[in-house]
Amino acid sequence: MNEEKDFSKLPYRRNVGAVLFNRAGKVFLGRRADMPQTEDRPEFWQLPQGGMDASEDPRIAVLRELAEEIGTANAEIIGEYPEWLTYDLPPELLGRALKGRYRGQAQRWFALRFLGKDEDIHLDAHQPQEFIAWRWGELAEIPSLGAPFKRDIYRTIAAFFAPFVQAASAEG
Repeated sequence: MNEEKDFSKLPYRRNVGAVLFNRAGKVFLGRRADMPQTEDRPEFWQLPQGGMDASEDPRIAVLRELAEEIGTANAEIIGEYPEWLTYDLPPELLGRALKGRYRGQAQRWFALRFLGKDEDIHLDAHQPQEFIAWRWGELAEIPSLGAPFKRDIYRTIAAFFAPFVQAASAEG
């Protein structure tokens, strides 16, 4: 007898996300290495994000994730979304993505001001490489560029962090 697994009983993976603003108020966007563009699927861009260790403080974790994913943590936290945001994986990824152990992610999001230079960004600093390309983009375009199952969260954080566009460009 082939029983379907009840994925709704799986936990959410704890995760942090970074809305990294440069001095011009643009945000870092990375094109995922593990989701190549095809004719029926556009390329997906996302913000730096990643899992947390069990006892890790989210503010420490977000800087660690920046260092791992873009090669530098030369940034300062300028804002934090006040709640955990969750998303569920789509059915075709349940049991496969996130090592099959999670139904989705619970994320804590931060706005950060990038203090470095573009030359400090090294996508190959940590293996496996998360992104194969990067660019600075507009905060408002984030929801339309991400994977469909992440778009609600991206809409939420884009609206919440909109005031930080100006704050990020202020010298600090």
